[in-house]
Amino acid sequence: MGVPTIGVSAVTMVRYATEYDFKYANGMPIRYVAVPFPVTGPTRAMHRAYVNGKDQLSGKPLMTAISDALTAPLTDSEKMTNTTEVQAQAEPRFLPPDTEDNLRQLFKDKEWTDYNPIILPTEERVKKMLAGTSHKPDEVVNADTFNAGRRELTVEKVAIAAVMAGAKPEYMPLLLAIMASGVPYGNSTSSMANAIIVNGPIRNEIGMNPGTNAMGPYNDANSVVGRFFSLCGKLAADLRNNVTAVESLGNNLQYNNLTVAENEEMLPEGWQPLHVQMGFKPTDSVVTIGTGWTYISSLGEVQPAYPANMLIADYMRSLSALGSAATLFVDPTVAGLLNNVNGYATKQDFSKWLAGKVEKTVASYWGNGVVMTSNNAMAIQGLAPYADWSKLRKESPDALIKPFNNPEAINIVVVGGAIQTTWFVTDFRLRRGTLVDDWR
Repeated sequence: MGVPTIGVSAVTMVRYATEYDFKYANGMPIRYVAVPFPVTGPTRAMHRAYVNGKDQLSGKPLMTAISDALTAPLTDSEKMTNTTEVQAQAEPRFLPPDTEDNLRQLFKDKEWTDYNPIILPTEERVKKMLAGTSHKPDEVVNADTFNAGRRELTVEKVAIAAVMAGAKPEYMPLLLAIMASGVPYGNSTSSMANAIIVNGPIRNEIGMNPGTNAMGPYNDANSVVGRFFSLCGKLAADLRNNVTAVESLGNNLQYNNLTVAENEEMLPEGWQPLHVQMGFKPTDSVVTIGTGWTYISSLGEVQPAYPANMLIADYMRSLSALGSAATLFVDPTVAGLLNNVNGYATKQDFSKWLAGKVEKTVASYWGNGVVMTSNNAMAIQGLAPYADWSKLRKESPDALIKPFNNPEAINIVVVGGAIQTTWFVTDFRLRRGTLVDDWR
């Protein structure tokens, strides 16, 4: 537009902006100066120190670097006019023959693995895996644009990751359905992760475990399906440490992606499976992907003096409430108490009660940086309730609000072995389920 412009960014993101994002996405030679991280959260005095300090890239005083970047003539490379989208260079379909040890090391060096042992995806193994679906190998299942550029994921590429993870051919319809709905892969500067929830006959067809130790490493299908998703994230989305994956802490859930099968057989009377709540038939096989950050485990042993519903509401105060989202994973014993003792005839009844019960201070709500980034724009536009909550934050920061204002975004999944009254409270936000049967 003819206006001299520079980008001011936290130093942790400049490399991505000037290299990967420039090459595969915007194609514009934007000039940057960099300040330390964090940008949000420090005191005003720290921000003044950033301004009075040095540019983290050039070492010049920050304001000098800004002035130079705005006034220095364009270099030849900055005068480029070709901004055609660049495709990532494809790896060859086959690798040259080598020893198993060397090939395994190559996969690690390329960052194609989670650094646990893999099964090498030979042509014969991939062909056997493809027998698990009627879809053609070159059919595009999804295209990842999360990190920049367009990276198409074909049925054959899904089969390759399936072999690497140790899947069986009968898993393929589920794996394809996951990847049809499963981008982005839970990657940000914050510690994002995913949840994979499976409903319907496919649970039993591939032998998933919805009962005792359902969230632990005690079942082949649960373990392999969760690991497969992580491998696909690295293979298809090009997730590489400090290149496109830049989470400061990361998230241990990314190893298995909180993969569970709902224990539909132990649902209380009147409680529907998750996929039926979404409008699917009970006989449909459906997989639902969620993305979130927070995962809080209960201690167990619910007491009549302070029942499970009250404790669950207490736990939920710690969640961000972004988009009013929460997904609760409750043992069948807890579901039974909520239904028979506390009187919640349906999951929806409990969700509505939680929406009206859970409160947190308005300062705590806006104190979450992801909430501020996502919702402050709506507050500035005057949209309710965010505008009211923003005003209240300045006038009375300790005032209580009810941020879970959409009960439809509060989901309950029943899973576990009915051994202990335990549950997990999470802020995972669920997408629409994907029909597994479409990928048979």
